[in-house]
Amino acid sequence: MQAFGLPFVIAINRFTTDTAREIKALTDFCDMNGYPVSLTEVWAKGGEGGLDLAEKVLHAIESEENHFAPLYDVNEPIPEKIRKIAQIVYGTKDVEFSSKAQKQIKQFMEFGWDKLPICMAKTQYSLSDDPAKLGRPTDFTITVREFKPSIGAGFLVALTGDVMTMPGLPKQPAALRMDVDKKGNAVGLF
Repeated sequence: MQAFGLPFVIAINRFTTDTAREIKALTDFCDMNGYPVSLTEVWAKGGEGGLDLAEKVLHAIESEENHFAPLYDVNEPIPEKIRKIAQIVYGTKDVEFSSKAQKQIKQFMEFGWDKLPICMAKTQYSLSDDPAKLGRPTDFTITVREFKPSIGAGFLVALTGDVMTMPGLPKQPAALRMDVDKKGNAVGLF
């Protein structure tokens, strides 16, 4: 967020499975770096669990200056826009493009679509394109395997790794633990 020049607040959304040690590690990291942080309980308490976050966000946008700057100029070539996103946001060393992606880039230039913004699609487990590289790995290369043009929405989606473009679910979705007991009560929601 700092790269965009915007004020921000880090939200830690507490879940019942989070340990005090995990929460402390996150809040200590934020404190050490001077990042504003809010421990939210939206998952368990709904809107009430996000009141502290809302207050801190309002304070940030009312008291800090907004120096928004996009990461790239939309007129830059597609590969350069993607490199900037990958290197600045994800921390990659480099970006590679499959032969299919390279052909699509040439075709998009012919259609005039090369001036559209980029939306990156990658694994939810990592800032890389490899779900086995958890968190924020270092010294890695992302591979753009293909593009999905979203012309009506006005952007190009760069698909990296083996990723689906529908919203992701955890390995064990909560729905697997939901049921109704013999008295008709919902169980497994929290």
